[in-house]
Amino acid sequence: MAMSEFGIVYAVHIITVQFGSVVSKVCECLLRKGPLSSRDISRLAESDINHNHVKDILYLLIQHNCVQAFSIEPPDGSENKAIVQYIVLFNNIVHRVRYNKFSRLVNEELGTECGAVLDGLLSNGRLTLGQLIERDRDSGKTIGSEAIRDSLQKLVAARFVERIPSPEPVLGNKEQEPAKKRGAKAAKILKEPETLEERVVEAATPVDAIRFPLIFEEDANSSLAVDDSNITEGKRKQRDVDSSDPSSGVIWRPNFEEFIHRLRHKACVEIVKERRDEGCAIVLRAMLEVGRSQEKKVKTDNSAPMSIGSIYEEVIKTEAGRTMLQERVEACLDQLSATSSYLPAFVTEMNDSYIVDFKSIISVAQKDEIEAVVMRRYGKEAFRMFRYLSQEGRFVETDKIADAALTEKKDTPQFLLKMWKDGYLHMQKLAITGTYVPFLLWKVNKLIVTRQMLDEMYHASLNLNLRLAHELESEKELLMLPSDKLEGPLKERVKKVKAKRLLLSSTMFKLDDAIMLFHDF
Repeated sequence: MAMSEFGIVYAVHIITVQFGSVVSKVCECLLRKGPLSSRDISRLAESDINHNHVKDILYLLIQHNCVQAFSIEPPDGSENKAIVQYIVLFNNIVHRVRYNKFSRLVNEELGTECGAVLDGLLSNGRLTLGQLIERDRDSGKTIGSEAIRDSLQKLVAARFVERIPSPEPVLGNKEQEPAKKRGAKAAKILKEPETLEERVVEAATPVDAIRFPLIFEEDANSSLAVDDSNITEGKRKQRDVDSSDPSSGVIWRPNFEEFIHRLRHKACVEIVKERRDEGCAIVLRAMLEVGRSQEKKVKTDNSAPMSIGSIYEEVIKTEAGRTMLQERVEACLDQLSATSSYLPAFVTEMNDSYIVDFKSIISVAQKDEIEAVVMRRYGKEAFRMFRYLSQEGRFVETDKIADAALTEKKDTPQFLLKMWKDGYLHMQKLAITGTYVPFLLWKVNKLIVTRQMLDEMYHASLNLNLRLAHELESEKELLMLPSDKLEGPLKERVKKVKAKRLLLSSTMFKLDDAIMLFHDF
């Protein structure tokens, strides 16, 4: 999905707060102009930044996974060298406000020691094992080099941490690539990435054996060990982790894709829990665990097929699922497979196997979010019209909408025009012979509405961030006072400031969940 205006402004704000205004100028230049060379950036950025300073800023943004370098292969016969260009990674910038969510996921699943290692990577962008150990030694609460090593091993095994991508992938020149003849079915499967950013990310991403290397494997015969297979298992356990350890030289970074993958699964479970029941949520969670390893991308529409036996085996591994008999699990699967006028099937049954329909689950939550906004902004009458058009999925004339939504025909055009002006409806005019007034047709275009919603959410999130920063800045001196000096009115003021900060923070947290629902899931 293309970046919206407020999406760009929001990303620039995040960079400004965390790295300063000069760095944000370079980032904004890339966001608005697209991929550029370092010299083009120094020429186009709206600031007096010399070329060397631009290069330093780009290295900083690469260190923090906000920019990726790449080059495009020159055409055959050309004597020109490939020019290194830099592309901004919009998603990774927005992920920076989600670090607390990522830390919570790891703390819940792998424990606080793994959480501490992850926090080091989140705050520094990229680190080697040796740098993680040095950082731990310099901290007030050291957990030890062996704990760091074990924690990093767990994070890599869970795919929360990955080896850094290729520093400068070379893309093939699309203009000279021969067009391959494929059938319709093959074309769908072998579809190329849609955007240049996706092409660059795909080219930079190494294969899984390199991306998640088993460098900690203690099996001396492991083919994926890092050139130290001559060390015996006993010596391997006894040796200290130091700079001579081959694993210390590997540079690691957080794997944002896996975090979004897990958050998407959690969101799906919550959606099913709200719209079905606790039992269905337990079964769906088990299905997601069974099929997770086979999901190759975050935005997959359907899971791999799974048998009732494998689902039940996963259900009884959890404390909540141990009380469920297989008969109850089958009943939950029937519930999840059922359709109604308000809910689609969340699970598809096929040849004694079950497939999770992620697209249906996410679309239900998206529809509820959009309808809630329409209700608040335009009222019940407009809400009924919008819901009717959403269900129809086609162009409908004004009078039919009025009849279906049970509204006055004279008032209906006003409601429809308001929603159309704000981008929530698509309008089509039909000229009819013999009449001066055009015949109006209306439709909900989900793609346009989704983009509109997303842009509004970026705008709202930006405003909340600015408001929180203003509140904290205006009361900075008060918040710096020691607690023993806070008495009477001052104590009450501090309570109000903290309550306001908590309200704004929790609102931003929930709003970001909605942004992920429309943009990442």
